[in-house]
Amino acid sequence: MVRKRIAIGLLAVLLPALVVAEYLRVDYESATERTTGLVTGLLVCLCALPVRRVRLEVRAATAALVSLGATVVLLLAGLPLRNWGVGESIALLFLLWPVLRRSDVRTAVRLGPLLAVAAVAVPPRDLHALNLLEMAATAGVAANALSLRVHDGRRATDLAAVRADERRDLARELHDLVAHHVAGIVVMAQAGHWTAGTSEAGERAAEAFTRIAAEGDEALAAMHRLVGMLREGTQLEPVAGMEQVRELVDAFSRTGPRAVLEVEPGVGERVDELLAVTVHRIVRESLTNVRKHAVGATEVRVSVRAEGPTGVRVTVRDDGRSAPHSDDRRRRRDGFGVVGMTERADVLGGRLTAGPMPEGGWQVDALFPGGETWRS
Repeated sequence: MVRKRIAIGLLAVLLPALVVAEYLRVDYESATERTTGLVTGLLVCLCALPVRRVRLEVRAATAALVSLGATVVLLLAGLPLRNWGVGESIALLFLLWPVLRRSDVRTAVRLGPLLAVAAVAVPPRDLHALNLLEMAATAGVAANALSLRVHDGRRATDLAAVRADERRDLARELHDLVAHHVAGIVVMAQAGHWTAGTSEAGERAAEAFTRIAAEGDEALAAMHRLVGMLREGTQLEPVAGMEQVRELVDAFSRTGPRAVLEVEPGVGERVDELLAVTVHRIVRESLTNVRKHAVGATEVRVSVRAEGPTGVRVTVRDDGRSAPHSDDRRRRRDGFGVVGMTERADVLGGRLTAGPMPEGGWQVDALFPGGETWRS
């Protein structure tokens, strides 16, 4: 935030300074030339400043129309200003990039070409000749912004697919867990039907047990149909829990850095089957990321402990030493894995964060408040 404010401050000083310097060093034949060029340049520079209260689209449209208007007036009047208009050109490019990069498609299609034409038209307005450098700069800015926009679109599509896959997996796991309990209810209801007795009360109880068993069978059938659709085209994996977390950490320790699992006594009472599956998924994904990206890691600590009256906190941290810029690469490469873990935590009412630690290494931290949050 501080760097951004400094950059905005420098922009607010340098761009108008360029405009003023250009128009101070030239002797103009009339006041119209000087006033038009100077006012136009300063207005466009003002529009280039990222003011929160004024939307980018408004600033960009104003700058483009003012610049193009001045160009048309000066060219029609035949008043050469004998300047390039560097400050105004740079200001227009500062507006062109975010318009093409971040605006909605309709705005980018309308304002992008307008700003590009305005930027390229500034040198002909002043010098009555095309400037190849300005044309190349405009083309470069536009190409960079559009390529990043395409990349963002692809990444958004990939992230949506990751979230959808994670929710399908969670639905499958929820089915496997709930189906087990519902099947138990059906078996007990059937047993109750046969042991209800022949009295009037027993017959009513038998009827109730029969209805319970029938409703349970219907619920199981509906769950099988639903999850069958979700499973289509996906590879199934066995549902894992807390016991498998220990096996996962032990297996990692045999082939990678030393891994230690710390489970606080009594925390198992807070971890139901669905949360246990989520804990396993988070630990598995975190250990995979350690193996891929933790440079020189010698130890990984996995902890599952109580948090507050009913909460559970899961932490995975390594002591890997990061090479220059490796944290940035790690964020990009692990982005989809972190998205999947975050999505799973959100579904259960928790929150997950991942990032470098001040003392070095990387940490994944997931907090589940407990109580009725993930059971409701």
